[in-house]
Amino acid sequence: MSIRYYFYKTLHITLLMGLFIILLVAGVWAAVVWYFIPQLPPVERLKDNRLQVPLYVYTKDKVFIAEYGEQRRIPLAIDKNKHELLINAVLAAEDDRFYEHQGVDLKGLLRAGVSLLKTGEKRQGGSTITMQLARNFFLSDIATEKTFTRKFKEILLAFKIEEELSKDTILELYLNKIFLGHRAYGMRAAAQVYYGKDIEQLKLAELAMLAGLPKAPSANNPVTNPKRALQRRNYVLGRMLDLKYITQEAHDQSLKSPLTAQFHSLTPEIEASYVSEMVRSFLLQEFGEEVTYTSGYKVFTTINSRLQERANWALRNTLYRYDERHGFKGAIDHVSIPKGVDIEKWAFEILQKYPIQASLVPSLVLETRKKSLLLYNQKAGQFKITWGAMSWARRYIRDDRRGRYPKNARSIVRRGDIIMARPDLQPPKNQKRSQETNYKEHSSSEKLFKKVRWRLSQVPDIEGALVALNPKNGAIIALTGGFDFYLSKFNRVTQAQRQPGSTFKPFIYSAALARGFSHLSTINDAPIMIRVTDMKWRPRNYTKQFYGWTTLRNALAHSYNVSAVRLLKKVGVNYTINHLTQFGFQPEKIPKNLTIALGTGELTPLELASGFAVFANGGFRIKPYFIDRIEDINGEVIYSANPLKICRKCPPEILASKEEEHANILVSDSACARIPHYAPRAITTHNAYMITSMLQDVIRIGTGRRALKLKRNDIVGKTGTTNDLRDAWFAGYSPDIVTVVWAGFDNPRSLGKKETGGRTALPMWIDFMAEALKGKRQKPLPKRYLNLAQKGKEGRIYNDDEPRTSKKKRRRVSKKKSPSSQKTQESRSNTSVIPDQGLF
Repeated sequence: MSIRYYFYKTLHITLLMGLFIILLVAGVWAAVVWYFIPQLPPVERLKDNRLQVPLYVYTKDKVFIAEYGEQRRIPLAIDKNKHELLINAVLAAEDDRFYEHQGVDLKGLLRAGVSLLKTGEKRQGGSTITMQLARNFFLSDIATEKTFTRKFKEILLAFKIEEELSKDTILELYLNKIFLGHRAYGMRAAAQVYYGKDIEQLKLAELAMLAGLPKAPSANNPVTNPKRALQRRNYVLGRMLDLKYITQEAHDQSLKSPLTAQFHSLTPEIEASYVSEMVRSFLLQEFGEEVTYTSGYKVFTTINSRLQERANWALRNTLYRYDERHGFKGAIDHVSIPKGVDIEKWAFEILQKYPIQASLVPSLVLETRKKSLLLYNQKAGQFKITWGAMSWARRYIRDDRRGRYPKNARSIVRRGDIIMARPDLQPPKNQKRSQETNYKEHSSSEKLFKKVRWRLSQVPDIEGALVALNPKNGAIIALTGGFDFYLSKFNRVTQAQRQPGSTFKPFIYSAALARGFSHLSTINDAPIMIRVTDMKWRPRNYTKQFYGWTTLRNALAHSYNVSAVRLLKKVGVNYTINHLTQFGFQPEKIPKNLTIALGTGELTPLELASGFAVFANGGFRIKPYFIDRIEDINGEVIYSANPLKICRKCPPEILASKEEEHANILVSDSACARIPHYAPRAITTHNAYMITSMLQDVIRIGTGRRALKLKRNDIVGKTGTTNDLRDAWFAGYSPDIVTVVWAGFDNPRSLGKKETGGRTALPMWIDFMAEALKGKRQKPLPKRYLNLAQKGKEGRIYNDDEPRTSKKKRRRVSKKKSPSSQKTQESRSNTSVIPDQGLF
């Protein structure tokens, strides 16, 4: 064949190869342009650097309560002067040519290619920081796929990121986004999780440890795999030395540093889980899941940390006292203690499966002596319980019956029993709390419990609730919805619908005053029978006695049931129900019969507290709220509370309408959204002050006499007990705080003999109010309302909001006989009632 033939054949093949290459390039280009690039995130998303930061909840005085969110992240703003060592450690570990390449390191990709040819396996080698950012920040849905398609997308997106963002911005995003184990995302969060310190406080060895985590957060984790973590740290230090980021001296000194990393958790400074759950639920309803858990909102509640701590103590202390009055139910479990073992190490493992509940710590009985016990728990190690702290433990038979008093410790428990013990702590003292969100070492704080006296205890079956609010604006300042949130998340303050019993009587008496009765009007506390078709209802007093003619003031002070029923019959059920709705009570929850005089409707403690706030503030209906403000991730206030305010001199037309009253209290923090809203008037000032005056006698001479120990003349309240002693209440207030407490069983049953509101619930109220009123000056009622009981006559008392009448006109009015100032015969009413429910 001629040379010409070979020339044309070669040219033909070359042209075909060229055409093939052109078509291949065109195909690749078309695939990139029409297939891969449209799948990449848009430029706008690339420039949106918002990080997923958890929700944080605080008290009003900035004490940390709770954190919600899957990712622990604390944003870090890079400062090359402050963070030079951190930056160098990360570059040495992950991408030392970061400031030289354009997003893709060709040398690294060639190394990955050679590795692929040698091993036949696809690995994640060759990724630059920009490529890792592309994978973790923008391609998280396919980040775990080890495919060439994913790698190609990473490369394309890396080029796009480098084109749109500066190197410093890319590095800052990486240091905030990267996962570093134990739910820690970003270097600042990792510094807190592993060292409990801010990133600026870490030493070189600690920074090298963190820089070694991105490659394998689990395998190189200093908590779960310290040996591998130490090797990785030393490798990073060696790379920093090779790159001349550190000196030989600093390298050698850091190599000798021991591994100091420990797991640190974000520990609440105060226990207010029921409140934080209310916040979480509210935000989910208002903003949705994504915004709630990832926007970095800081929610500051209306809670006072000092009073919240006291509320927790008061509630639990009351439930413990009740529980001890009703006997010991025995050990929660029993184990056989082997011989020849390290008893503390063995006991520590055994007790792992028994959780701490509130202040109750599972403890193993090591030895029973005549009048004491030797035990072990994970908080205190080995400790003793003396006779005085367990002599209460009579055997529980039922709620109103116990066995005999124990004679010695062996008659209570035996060796190997697992029981609950609690530190016999005094009321919490005022202490300065940290106003920062701090991570603390996750370990048992044994030193705190070494010198504490311990007491035999058990988880009480009885539950309780306490809520305190400011009657002037409705701000909830303390709330605990049960014995232990983690034992039962049911919030009894806001969710438990219970009969209020006699705590409801003040509202009935308020209706009577509005109807024209006075506090000295008389009522006959005598047997009464009310017929309903062929059924009969005979209300009776708690003492099963009758007291004859008595004043309304005295009847309320001593909580006479028959008097309350007779009074309601005179006032009228329909009129009273209309009056009750002025306090915010829902009419559909109120029985339309005479039993409401004894509190047969169902209310939550928070609803009852709202009603009593009307008396405390002089007659205005406020709306409870629990969020004071919300700050964004930058600390700017974006939402704040705009509660109903009290205006005593405002004309009725500017008071809140029903629409405004039910509007959301939390509003956008802008001038136009914070237009003040004024609370509507529910009752007259005279009515509110007169009920307050009458309730003073409940504490002075009536069923609330235990509260006299507070030695104040500006507190009032009302006890409440329901049928068969199923609920125990006390609702009381001073001019600045309303507090309602409740105790009972979630599945209603009798609390036991003599467990009335005055015995079971009132001590909780006293324990709390002793702290709430500490250091506050007394604010008695206006002089014209003081000592009315001793005067023996009411005289003429004016409302603050009504005009004065002349003496001549007052004399004409006083001569007229009022149905409230004379002993009237029983009116024959056809009011429909239900049969006796046995309330007292």
